[in-house]
Amino acid sequence: MFVKVYNQEGKEVDKAELPAEVFDVPMNKDLVHQVVVAQMANARQVLAHTKDRSEVRGGGVKPWRQKGTGRARHGSIRSPIWKGGGVTFGPTKERIFAKKINKKMKRLALLIILSSKARDKEMVLLDKLELAQAKTKQIMEVFNNLKTKIKKDLTKGTLVVLSACLDESKRASDQKIIRAIKNIPKIKTIRADSLNVLDVLSYRYLLMPQEAIEVIKKTYLK
Repeated sequence: MFVKVYNQEGKEVDKAELPAEVFDVPMNKDLVHQVVVAQMANARQVLAHTKDRSEVRGGGVKPWRQKGTGRARHGSIRSPIWKGGGVTFGPTKERIFAKKINKKMKRLALLIILSSKARDKEMVLLDKLELAQAKTKQIMEVFNNLKTKIKKDLTKGTLVVLSACLDESKRASDQKIIRAIKNIPKIKTIRADSLNVLDVLSYRYLLMPQEAIEVIKKTYLK
């Protein structure tokens, strides 16, 4: 599969051949669904918690004697049938939502989604992505140039994939992009070696420099 490569002015400068083992993987909806459900479950926080009768403060003394009062017998004022008592069958922090998913399944699901983005022409490839300053105005100029030239409005939802290069100067350039994009709604940055199925599916377009493809190959083709 060949895709067009654009510069930051929105002009076509080259064509790149995408590796078939990353961008030509057949769709498997069941696997993708399983991985998405597992990822969402593992990110879920257990917040709701109600106290049972053993956790409610007080109630250590028997409210009245067992016999002779004419009233029903009770052992604690913190019983669930008393006002201010414990809660029966309420939500607790002991709940576990985590789901186990194999690494091979996660990798394959990610490659499936990347292939789907490439086939649907929702992946935009740049020769490079660099900013002179960490200014939102500058990155918006790049988005506007691409909108004018290739008719794709990236402000409607874009995941910007950074190459995650170990070079110090390149890493500083990536930090400028992260800061420039930080306060733009519906646009998020992510490192190429940290891609995941849920983030890729949550955004309509993928925007990445050409060198990010090599990082993806090195990270996920094991």
